[in-house]
Amino acid sequence: MDSPVVLVTGAGGFTGRHACRKLAEKGYRVAAIVRTRASLEVMSPISGVDYYVCDMNKPDQVQEIVQCVAPQYVLHLAGRNSVSESWVNPVLYVESNIMATVHLLNALRGYEDAMILIASSRLKFDLRFPVEPTHPYGLSKSIQEAVSLAWGQLFQQKIVLAEPGNLVGPGPSTGICSLLAGHIAALERGEPRGPFRLSSTQATRDFLDVRDAVNAYELLLQQGVPGEVYPVCSGVDKSLGEVCKSFISLARVDCLIEEESRSEHAGVLPETPNIQPEALKEMGWSPSVAWDSSVNDILQYFRREDADYI
Repeated sequence: MDSPVVLVTGAGGFTGRHACRKLAEKGYRVAAIVRTRASLEVMSPISGVDYYVCDMNKPDQVQEIVQCVAPQYVLHLAGRNSVSESWVNPVLYVESNIMATVHLLNALRGYEDAMILIASSRLKFDLRFPVEPTHPYGLSKSIQEAVSLAWGQLFQQKIVLAEPGNLVGPGPSTGICSLLAGHIAALERGEPRGPFRLSSTQATRDFLDVRDAVNAYELLLQQGVPGEVYPVCSGVDKSLGEVCKSFISLARVDCLIEEESRSEHAGVLPETPNIQPEALKEMGWSPSVAWDSSVNDILQYFRREDADYI
């Protein structure tokens, strides 16, 4: 039998690169969408992956690629995920997270058997009146979820939602773990750096290795129930102070941490409730990459001379 085709959007991003590599290793024919030809040129190609350049906000381009690859599975990772950037350019977040998803789902309407996974966010909020958004990014992801679930019902598409925690691991990411690892690696190379500034050492987050998240996504493409929303997380919260200690313990030089004043971090992200990934556990999934291994792998990545430094 021919290998199943999986279409991966956002293939040039942090999670997208890991997803393409893992899915290709598992025998899928991977059709990977990247935003620009420039981003494709700086990426290391992955064996078994066919790359396509596509502006997800141009429906004709999306339609053309969907018809070309005729996917059995779709992993939609494309979008914007910076809370701070969403305040500066909220329209970009509406276009990237909402309209790009609509264009993709509309292009897939002729592929009723395709299983579609939309990567959402735990930073979404309930769309109930009165609407109380916390930031434009959360607004865009909340509407993305609502549109995706409604689209599945309206047009009988097989759509599942995944809400990942804070994904960490080796690769070009803008998350706190990568920022800290990049800071430490720069200090180790002798570059002048001040203290690493942190909004709060007490704030807690759920951290999950991106490789575990990709395994969960592949499982959901196979076994997920259309119309359901699945938390993809470790189920264990860590304080940002604990995170810093983990990285500093492996640093080859001293690294100072400076906590910002309350006025400086007035816009810090609110806490998200601890959630257990019960549905995924029932499917046989559990995190397999230990926290210490993630920390070491992130540091080793940023110590490489050819790493994509943030």
